[in-house]
Amino acid sequence: MSKIRVLVADDHSLVREGISAFLKFSEDIEVVAEAADGIEAIEKTKKHRPDIVLLDISMPRLGGYEAALEIKKFDPDIKILVLTQYDDKEYISRFLKAGVSGYLLKRAVGSDLITAIRSVKQGETYLYPAIATKVVDSLFGKGTMSQEDSYENLTDREKQLLKLIAEGHTHKEIGDMLNISAKTVIVHQTNILEKLGLSNRSELIKYAIAHGVIKIET
Repeated sequence: MSKIRVLVADDHSLVREGISAFLKFSEDIEVVAEAADGIEAIEKTKKHRPDIVLLDISMPRLGGYEAALEIKKFDPDIKILVLTQYDDKEYISRFLKAGVSGYLLKRAVGSDLITAIRSVKQGETYLYPAIATKVVDSLFGKGTMSQEDSYENLTDREKQLLKLIAEGHTHKEIGDMLNISAKTVIVHQTNILEKLGLSNRSELIKYAIAHGVIKIET
C-alpha cells in the first residue's frame, strides 16, 4: 500500500519539524518535503508532487492563500489542507472558494491532523469542528461568510501582489520574488488600486488589513 505523500509548509521551523516528526509515527503517511514560505511551497510541490500540501496561512513572501491558488492551478488533483491559528470567517470563506480540501486549527490534537490527512486523501472535505460550526451557521443565517466582492474581482496574480505590496515590499523585491519586472509590478498595482477603488499605497495597506489579506500580530 502506497503512503500518503505530504508536504509541510510553515514559516516556523520548530512547527514544521514537530509536525514532520509526529507524522513519521503513522505508517501510511510520508513527509516528502518542507517549505518555509509560499513560494518555496509552490516550488517544492512542483518538484515532489505530494498528495497533500499542509499549508499555514501567515508566511513571508507568498502566504498560504496565494500559494494555494498557484498549487491548484498547477495541479487541481493535489489536495490542500490548511493548518492555522486563524478562524476568521474571511479566511475560511476565501480558502473554501479556492478549493482547499480541509481547514484545521493549530489547537487541534495530533489525532485530528492524522484524521484530516486520511480523510482528504480519500476525497473528503475535513473541517475542524469549530470551523464546521461557523460554516453551518452561515448557511442557516446565524452568521455571514464575507462575500468579499471587491477582493474577488482581482486576478490570482493581483491577489499575490496585494499581499506583498501591503507587507511593504518594494516593486523590485516583488518582481524578484515572482520573476516579473518591477514595471510589471507597477502596472499590476495600478490595476489593483482601480479595481478596489483605492487611491494610493496607504489605502491599499488599510484595505489589506481590514479584509484579512495580511495580519497585524498583537
